[in-house]
Amino acid sequence: MFVCLCKGVSDHKIRQSVEDGARSWREVQRQTGCGTQCGKCACVGKAITREAVKSEVMASVSDLAYAV
Repeated sequence: MFVCLCKGVSDHKIRQSVEDGARSWREVQRQTGCGTQCGKCACVGKAITREAVKSEVMASVSDLAYAV
């Protein structure tokens, strides 16, 4: 689904940005441009970013648990 029409950013692109290392909304904005023009998408973009970061952190914790 498109989150930011101004910059053509989808939820998938936001999640990919987090998978690639972004750990904050500002980092996602820098990488994707989401929320940097009219700003109407910022709330949804932030929520998707939070969810994606939480998933990435949980996956990292699971990976560490299996490594021990």
